[in-house]
Amino acid sequence: MIPLTLTVNGTTYTINIEPNRTLVDVLRDVLGLAGTKKSCNEGECGACTVLMDGKPVASCLVLAVDAQNKKITTIEGLAEGEKLHPLQEAFVKYGGIQCGFCTPGMIMSAKALLDESVDPTPLQVRTAISGNLCRCTGYQQIVDSVMAAASKVS
Repeated sequence: MIPLTLTVNGTTYTINIEPNRTLVDVLRDVLGLAGTKKSCNEGECGACTVLMDGKPVASCLVLAVDAQNKKITTIEGLAEGEKLHPLQEAFVKYGGIQCGFCTPGMIMSAKALLDESVDPTPLQVRTAISGNLCRCTGYQQIVDSVMAAASKVS
């Protein structure tokens, strides 16, 4: 076991973990932040996407120790109390959320895009979410959701 200090959603946690634990495992199993989904465990599906220093990463491929001294944002960190982030609201309103399993990763990838571009094109949205797999929506509702949210976060 090694000591580790993580800053997740603005809160600092000091924990003891095995050095081979992945960030997704620590987020879910140690910190209780189950919004980040664990699926392929190979960095292929995007379900575990979180922001590390503002950039989307597959948290199943990041050792938790490599997240020390980084700012981690998970899906839980977007809402302000009961008020959803505009991306979260748009996913509900425009049907970007269906079964919901890919949704946290999709939203985190979209958040990174909107942090860099307040007026993205549909092609830029599709590129930003290209590392995230969805089996329900066919992607158009997700693109529509991100485009709708873009006008609210600008």
